[in-house]
Amino acid sequence: MYWGALPILHHQKNTVMKRDKIIYWIATGLVSAGMLMSAGMYLTKNPELMQTFRSVGYPDFFVPLLGTAKLLGAVILVIPVWNNLKEWAYAGFGFTFIGAIWTHVATSTPWIAPLVFLIILSVSYWFRTKLRTTQG
Repeated sequence: MYWGALPILHHQKNTVMKRDKIIYWIATGLVSAGMLMSAGMYLTKNPELMQTFRSVGYPDFFVPLLGTAKLLGAVILVIPVWNNLKEWAYAGFGFTFIGAIWTHVATSTPWIAPLVFLIILSVSYWFRTKLRTTQG
């Protein structure tokens, strides 16, 4: 190996890591912002949201429970906390988005939004895992 190439290889690695961090933070920020807005609607019991939940047969008590979980998960994704807690947030959002897709398909209502969020969540998780293995 030509040792003069080491600075170039190091620069390429830093450029890739920088790109990966940008993608990670954009995806994570989008999921977190979306879930914060959603949590606001859930916790204020938005009338349209409540009507939608009732029309598909979900109980009213489910709305503030989901709102609280979304709020906590959105915050956990963006603050430095234990890795296991972040894993739980990712899993919780994954189950939430899959459940939302399932519910929308079963009730013949638009299901694209939860699918898009599931994809963005997957991108965030992929790059989080990639960055953790590269750094650690």
